[in-house]
Order: sequence, then structure tokens, then C-alpha cells
Amino acid sequence: MNRTFEQLVAEGASEPTEGWDFSWFEGRATEERPPWGYVRLAAERLGEAHASLDVQTGGAEVYAEALGNAASVPARVAATEEWPPNLAIARERLAPFGGEVANAAGTDPLPFDDEAFDLVLARHPYGVPWEEIARVLEPGGTFLGQLIGWGTNRKLYEFFLGPQDDAHEDHGHEAVIRQRVAAAGLQLARLEEAVTKVEFFDVGAVVYFLRKVLWTVPGFTVEKYRPELARMHALIEANGSFVSYSRRFLVEATR
Repeated sequence: MNRTFEQLVAEGASEPTEGWDFSWFEGRATEERPPWGYVRLAAERLGEAHASLDVQTGGAEVYAEALGNAASVPARVAATEEWPPNLAIARERLAPFGGEVANAAGTDPLPFDDEAFDLVLARHPYGVPWEEIARVLEPGGTFLGQLIGWGTNRKLYEFFLGPQDDAHEDHGHEAVIRQRVAAAGLQLARLEEAVTKVEFFDVGAVVYFLRKVLWTVPGFTVEKYRPELARMHALIEANGSFVSYSRRFLVEATR
């Protein structure tokens, strides 16, 4: 039986948003993965590391998966996270690896000594503390990150917010990454970009996504955007899905 607009919205509005487990979207939304295989690359680097740090780990879902696939686990496994519900999830998930999770916001100094790690990871951080990453990396250490490119999900957020004046920034992100890596004293070893398709098959998935990835439409609530959600529902009903696109950068740099 087809669910109504109100039923779909209620489902998306009631699902807990803790952690970065996106399994709820199965059958309701999809996102293509970049071709480089971040988890595989992270697992390879972890298998060679003696001390690793994952910055802004969320619920440590991806970090734990990479650790589980690594040939060996670093003697020290650390992470940072800010949101209290995610802190608890990350600590529990990393416990089998002897992991420590520090409470630190993305803009805070990293609460670790200089040259404490030979591997720093970051997947989809909001803002990259390049200077702090360089500080905690030991000489010869590696940073491996998958970053969210400017303009990610532009079609989605402009559906709710209208045309935005940041479109000119979309093609400048690679240059900014190069500049900030160099300014932090790191040597860029690899920089790749991928544009991937994002598809939503019902409006409930859109509601849940905007609640979970809350910087996409800042201040999003169902009540505030009910007219736009109704239009989204009608569009999906007519076309079968709503399609947007994300941009991802793979960055590898060494100290």
C-alpha cells in the first residue's frame, strides 16, 4: 500500500539521527560511491600505522569498518567527536580496538601532543583543521581524507532555499585545498575529485536526510518547509525520484 505524504514525512521525522549509519535509506535513497574506495584505502594505511587518529569520527562507523579490514590494528587508536550521542556510540564501537574518543569540536585544537600520530584520517569533516593535523602528525606521517566538495547537493538545497549566490565557488575548491595543504606545511601526494549521483525515492528519505545532514538546509524543520516538502512529494510521485549530485575529494598528504 502506498504511504501518504503525511505518513512518509512522519517516518522521516521520527527516525533517530545519531551516528553516521545510513542503512535506514536502503530502498529509499541511494548515493554513488567515489571510485577510489575510501574504506579500502584507509584499511591499507591502518595496517601499516602504529598510531592513528580519525577526526570528526561521527559514530565511528567508517573508522571501525576500516580497522576491521586492516591487516593489523595500530597500537594506538584515537578519534575526535563533538556531539554527545555520537561520542557514546563511537566509544562503544571502538572499544574492541582499544580506541579512545576525545570530545572536541571540528574547530577546536586537537587534544593530542605534537607528533602523536603517523596516520590521521577524516571522512566528510565539516572544516578541516589543517594546521592541527600537521601538528599532530609525526615527520613522514600521512593524512588521508575524503572531503565534501563545495556545491554538494546544490539541487537539493536550492529546491528548499531557492537559488544561492555561492555557485561561483564550486570550481575553486581544488585550488583552496592545495593552498591550505601547503600553508600547513604538508606535501600533497594525491588529490582526486568525483561527482556522484544522489537519488531520493520518497519524501520521507528527504526529511530524514535533511535532519541528519543538517548543514544541507540550515534550520530545516518539517513545519518550516512543509510547502516545499509537499512539492517534493508530488515531484517524486510523478518522476519516481528526486536526483541531486555530490562532490567528493580524496586528499592524501604527508608531513
